[in-house]
Amino acid sequence: MATWSAPGKVFLFGEHAVVFGKPGIAMAIKPRVYVTVRRSRNPARVNSPYIEGCFEETGVTGSVYIHSQLPSSSGLGSSAAVTVATLSAINDEFGLGLGRSDIASIAYKIEKKAQRGRASPTDTFVSTYGGLVLIKDGKRRRLPPENFNLVIGNTLVSHKTSELVAMVGEFRMSNPLVVDPILDAIEAVTLRSMHNFHDLKLLGRYMDVNHALLEALGVGHPALSKLVSASRAAGAYGAKMTGAGGGGCMIALCPKRSKSKVAGAIEAADGKAIITTIDTDGARKEDEYGRTDYLKTRR
Repeated sequence: MATWSAPGKVFLFGEHAVVFGKPGIAMAIKPRVYVTVRRSRNPARVNSPYIEGCFEETGVTGSVYIHSQLPSSSGLGSSAAVTVATLSAINDEFGLGLGRSDIASIAYKIEKKAQRGRASPTDTFVSTYGGLVLIKDGKRRRLPPENFNLVIGNTLVSHKTSELVAMVGEFRMSNPLVVDPILDAIEAVTLRSMHNFHDLKLLGRYMDVNHALLEALGVGHPALSKLVSASRAAGAYGAKMTGAGGGGCMIALCPKRSKSKVAGAIEAADGKAIITTIDTDGARKEDEYGRTDYLKTRR
């Protein structure tokens, strides 16, 4: 029996724009998905294309138990975390010898198939490696970690990422003179943010700008606007939607002393709050005594 976990993720800057080759910055967060895999000749069928895909790709059979701290369909990368944690547990239980790069690559292949070609390799990369990740020129690399104090606000409004991505794509095709400058502005905000991680007030301002630009692309939602406004009024440096939009989650960058106040404001505005910060571990082993072991990087 092997138990592994993997973190969720948020987009600090650049979602949607990355679809069109612009840079983005994503970050692994503390909430995790925990998966236990046990060898079994006749396992019960699991109704999940992600878990089924993990066993199909590895060619083994086993039983699975899942405990998730991440809400599904909310833009926090829950399916990627399930896939990465399941693959990592299978790898351990069956001694397959896979490294981080293998896990990330196979997990993306599984997600891509389950989501009919619309999955992003960013989610599985961030969940596997953890930390702060820059997506640029089609590549992903970890940035030095930053201990941002974040409060996530879940609108509890489900959305479909693929539909929102398609909607923005259609908007761009029919109105390139309108949409391209918005994408360029998101790129500028993303790149400027990298040089101002030390200035949280300015970083919050950039988040506010990024949120407004995403709304201009048409992926906003009244529930998101309500939580964003409540967070700012409660003392957040800045706040924005994270992920595809159209519901799902938002994030607020907060002074350490204001996290609870911002979380309370989100709850009062009919959202569900999660106080969190960066997760630098990525996929990790969990044992019965609470110790952890980290998946080695194979180059």
